[in-house]
Amino acid sequence: MTTIYDRIKEISNKKGVSIDYVNDKAGLSNKAIYGWKKSTPKADNLQKVADVLHVSTDYLLGRTDDMNPTTAENVKKADLDDDELLLSFQGKDITPEYRDAIIAILRTMPDRDKDGNII
Repeated sequence: MTTIYDRIKEISNKKGVSIDYVNDKAGLSNKAIYGWKKSTPKADNLQKVADVLHVSTDYLLGRTDDMNPTTAENVKKADLDDDELLLSFQGKDITPEYRDAIIAILRTMPDRDKDGNII
């Protein structure tokens, strides 16, 4: 039987981050995730880990194999003109220089409609 810990370890490995990194980013007590090998975490702590790993709590609980179900309610939107916006990739922060480069590239792209067609 796959445990919550096993799921967290699996997705952490896929994303190239350690369990300790996930634990710290989620703001949990030292080595808390390791304790989940034999115990069930509190719902709010599980949600914090799911947010760090960009997966659903249902995935971590083994209720689904779909890591990130997309519905209108759980899609995060960000305005790239927001100076406070922090970007990350695979759980690692993107430097301000790369952030500025990404935004510059996006600004040079032609506008597209909802189907991806150039307008």
